[in-house]
Amino acid sequence: MEFTIALAGNPNSGKTTMFNKLTGANQRVGNWPGVTIDKKTGRIRGTDLELVDLPGIYSLSPYSPEEIVSRDFLVDERPDAVIDIVDATNLERNLFLTYQILDTGIPVVVALNMMDQIRKSGDRIDVEKLSHELGCPVIPVSALNNEGVKELIAAVEDAAAGRKKPEPLYFDGDIEAAIARAENALKGSVPDESLRFTAVKLAECDKAVCEKYPEALEATEEALRDLEINRDDDRDAIIADARYNRISDIVSRTVKKAPRDERGTLSDRIDRIVTHRIWGIPIFIGVIALLFFGIIGFSWGDFEIVGIGTYCTDWANDVLIGEWIDPAVRSWCESDGTFSALDALLCSGIIGGVGAVIGFLPQMLLLFLGLCILEDIGYMARIAFVMDRVFRHFGLSGKSLIPLLVGTGCGVPGIMASRTIESERDRRITAMTTTFIPCGAKLPVIAMITGAIFPGNGLIAVFCYVMGIVCVLISGIILKKLKKLSGTPAPFIMELPPYHIPSAVNVIKGTLDRGWAFCKKAGTIILLSCIVLWFLASYDTGLHYIGDNTGDAQSILAAFGEAVCFIFMPLGWGDNWELTVGSITGLIAKENVVGTFGTLFGIEAGDNGEGLETVLAGMLTKSSGLSFLAFNLICAPCFAAIGAMHRELGSWKDTAMAVGYQCLLAYSVGLVIYGFTSYIGGWNTLTIDGSIVEQAAPIGSTIAAIVVLAIIVYLLWAKDPFKQLSGVREEDAAA
Repeated sequence: MEFTIALAGNPNSGKTTMFNKLTGANQRVGNWPGVTIDKKTGRIRGTDLELVDLPGIYSLSPYSPEEIVSRDFLVDERPDAVIDIVDATNLERNLFLTYQILDTGIPVVVALNMMDQIRKSGDRIDVEKLSHELGCPVIPVSALNNEGVKELIAAVEDAAAGRKKPEPLYFDGDIEAAIARAENALKGSVPDESLRFTAVKLAECDKAVCEKYPEALEATEEALRDLEINRDDDRDAIIADARYNRISDIVSRTVKKAPRDERGTLSDRIDRIVTHRIWGIPIFIGVIALLFFGIIGFSWGDFEIVGIGTYCTDWANDVLIGEWIDPAVRSWCESDGTFSALDALLCSGIIGGVGAVIGFLPQMLLLFLGLCILEDIGYMARIAFVMDRVFRHFGLSGKSLIPLLVGTGCGVPGIMASRTIESERDRRITAMTTTFIPCGAKLPVIAMITGAIFPGNGLIAVFCYVMGIVCVLISGIILKKLKKLSGTPAPFIMELPPYHIPSAVNVIKGTLDRGWAFCKKAGTIILLSCIVLWFLASYDTGLHYIGDNTGDAQSILAAFGEAVCFIFMPLGWGDNWELTVGSITGLIAKENVVGTFGTLFGIEAGDNGEGLETVLAGMLTKSSGLSFLAFNLICAPCFAAIGAMHRELGSWKDTAMAVGYQCLLAYSVGLVIYGFTSYIGGWNTLTIDGSIVEQAAPIGSTIAAIVVLAIIVYLLWAKDPFKQLSGVREEDAAA
C-alpha cells in the first residue's frame, strides 16, 4: 500500500542530508502549486513510501512562504505520517516545531539527528523517556554517517500503517480553557482531524486563521482577552512561553550534559576568528580569493600560478572541441557532400557557439564544488552574519546577503530567496540587486574576458564579486531615498549551525545539479540562440546566403549591430558591433555572450585557426575589456531572472524601472572604469598579430566619467528626504 510521508524540520537540522539518504537517486524537483519554492519528492528506497521534503521552517505560523507551504500541506493534504528531523544538539529550539506538528493529529516519528555529535560531546539523551514524554516514536540517527536510517524507515512504515493519532500538548488550565472555547466555536467549520491545531492557532491570534474564521474569533475573543489580562502578556507570547516551559521541563528530565570546556566548542572557537568584527570581512575575501586562485589562477608580474580550472578549460576548448569534435564534424560534412550552409551552421554556428560555452563547464563545476563545500561546512551562514554589520550601514539587513549567496548559483532562486526578508522595502531592493552578484551563467563571461585580456589572473574574478557587492551597497543607499523604498533595515536574527565535515553526497549532488542545469540551458536556449544568430550573421537583408563574408556590414546582424553600437562607444567597445550584439543577446541568457562570440568569431576566423581569446585580445584593451565585463555583469539579467523579479515586485511597471536602473548603473560603472583606467600604463593597448597598438586617450569618456561619478557621490551623500517620515510611520505601526 502506498503512503505519503512528509519530511519536516528546522533549517540546518540535517533534513536535506536525510532526504538524500532515504531517497537516493529517486528524486524529483518541481515547484509547489502557486509558488516558486522548490518541491522535492522521492520514493524511500525499498518501500512504497512517497517522501515529500517540506521547506526548512521554525514554526507553522504563516510568516514566510516556506511556512505557508508547509502548513498548507500538513493541514490540507494530510500526509499519512511526518518524519520530524530534530537537531539533538539543540533540542529546545527544534521541539517547538515538533509540538506544533503533533497538534495536527498526524502520526509523527521524530528522527533525533546528529547523535554522533551528542556522543562526541559526552552528552546523554534518554531516548525512551523522550519518546514517552512526546507521545511518539523517537529514533536516534546520524544522517551524515547513515546511522539509524533502517530503524527510522521501519518506524515510519508502522506509523503510516497504524495511523495512530498522537497526543497534543495540553496547556495549563486557563490556556486550555481558551483553546476549548475556540474548539467549540470552530466545530462544524473545521474537519475534526484539524480542529485542535486550528483552535490553538486561533488562540494565538494567527492572522490566517483569524481572517478565515472571523465568527469563531469573535466567539472566543472574551476568553482570550481575559487570558491576556490574567497573564499580562499577548496571547501568542503566552502560548509560546507555555510551549517552551514544557519543552524545557522535558529536556531537563531527558538530557544530561557533560561538563563544558570553558573555551567553548570548536565551532565557538573558530567563530571568534571568522566572525570577528575586524578580521571577519578580510577572512571572507581571502577565502573567496583562494577559491578563485585555485580554479582560475593568479599572476602578478613574472609570478604566475595556473589554476586547475584553467587547465581543464584549455583542454576542453583546444583538444576536446578544437582537435576532436570540430575536425570530425568538418570531415564528415566534406565527405558527405553536404551543402556549405549546413557545414557552416554545424561548425561555426552550433559547435562554435555552444562549444564555446561548454568549454567553460570544467571551471564552473570546480567553482560550484568549492561553494557547495563552503555551504555544507557551515561557513556561508557566517558570511551573512559578518556582512550584516556592513549592510546595515548601507540601509540593508544581513538577511539580504542570503539571496546574494543563493544567486551565485543562479539569479532566479536568488531573487526568490528574497521572500524570506520580513521588511517589504528590504525585500524589494534585494530582489532588484541580487543579480549584481555573478551567477553561474556569468562565469563563462568572466573566464572568457580573463583568458583573453588578463590571462591567468584570478584577481579579476575576485574583483567581479567585490564589484557586485559594492553595487548592492551603493544601491541600498540610493534606492532607500525613493519614497516607495524608504525605511530602516529589518532586524537580523539568524542561526549559526555548528561546523561539520561536508557530506560527499550532498556536495557532489549539489555540484552536479548546478552543472546539469547549465548543460540543459546550453542544449536548449543557447543552442536555439546560436542557430538564430548564425542565420542572422550568414544572410543579408535580402535573405541571400553570404557564407564567409558574414563579417561584412551586409549581414542582417551586422546591419543591426552597427546601427546601435554607437551607444557603447563611450565605454570603449562601441567600435565593434559584435560586442554590442553579444551584450544584447546576453539578455536571453548570460551564457549567450560567449555563445554569440563563438558563433560570430567562428564564422569570421574560418580556417585561420584564430581562437576566441585571440580575437578578443585584438578588439579589447584592458580598460575596455574590464568595462565590457562590468557592464555585462551588472546590467539587466536574463529573461528568466527578469520574470522572477516581476513575480517579487508585483507589477511590470516596477520591473521595468528595476531593469532600467540596472542598465543605467551598469553603463555608469562601465563608463567610470574605462574613463579612469585607460590612463594606467599599458591598459589602453591592443594586441594585434603579436604587435602592441596604443589607443588614443578617451578624453570625452573621462569627462563623462567624472560627471557620472560626481552624480553618484551626490546621491550617496544627499540627505534622505523620507528618513524622518519613515521613522514616524514605523512608530505608528508599533503603537
